[in-house]
Amino acid sequence: MPSNTSDKHAAPPLPEPLRVPVADSHTHLDMQSGTVEEGLAKAASVGVTTVVQVGCDVRGSQWAAETAARYEAVHATVALHPNEAPRIVHGDPDGWSRQGAREPGGARALDEALAEIDRLAALPHVKGVGETGLDYFRTGPEGKEAQEASFRAHIEIAKRHGKALVIHDREAHADVLRVLKEEGAPERTVFHCYSGDAEMAQMCARAGYYMSFAGNVTFKNAQNLRDAVAVAPLELLLVETDAPFLTPAPYRGRPNAPYLIPITVRAMAAVRGIDEDALAAALGPNTAHAFGY
Repeated sequence: MPSNTSDKHAAPPLPEPLRVPVADSHTHLDMQSGTVEEGLAKAASVGVTTVVQVGCDVRGSQWAAETAARYEAVHATVALHPNEAPRIVHGDPDGWSRQGAREPGGARALDEALAEIDRLAALPHVKGVGETGLDYFRTGPEGKEAQEASFRAHIEIAKRHGKALVIHDREAHADVLRVLKEEGAPERTVFHCYSGDAEMAQMCARAGYYMSFAGNVTFKNAQNLRDAVAVAPLELLLVETDAPFLTPAPYRGRPNAPYLIPITVRAMAAVRGIDEDALAAALGPNTAHAFGY
């Protein structure tokens, strides 16, 4: 990185390595600086030995699948992000249409995109379908129908292929839980970047859903997330970066990457009042079981 780069844009330093290896259950290597090899090596140097590369659109899902096929430490998930479905349906030039769908979008374009996700989901190195779900923060009422239709289709794809379902839930808790109940959740369901409170965590626990926590669990205004970490069953906890987003404190706002997982692991261990080794010893097997690798 250039020497004149300001600190707020610089990559955070390497944290103290974990003694027990863990996995980053949700990352976007294609959005991070540097090569895949560099990112994996940096992560492995601090005890993050496995990453789950998540697709958000057709092109990104194809890249995730190809990358997982090349690297033993990478597993892939494939999906249309909840905000992608309305863009496809409405023929938004910044969405699926720039990736080759027929104009002007519509239900046929969404069906074509879902068909490609279905094809990718069948590949052995693709371990999950997601991130899918509902997002009411960026998509208004006009996009809810397309989001829900896409979500239901992803649930069906995950169940048919026996893959994990990775949920994106932003300001849509009740509807996400409703759709999962109506459709019947896959055997392995992961709430990525868990954003609910302790009460919802108890609901997820009763349903057997995994809850994956990101760097925002370290933010001062995220007591609801820490409350959820405290009550979630140890066997249902995962950790992630969602990199390059949600960099943990004290580096909030700077670029995130899998090598920063130890900071979040230590924050979660502190909330639960357990040794970081004990938490890491659960997180690794939990992630492997959740994604079936």
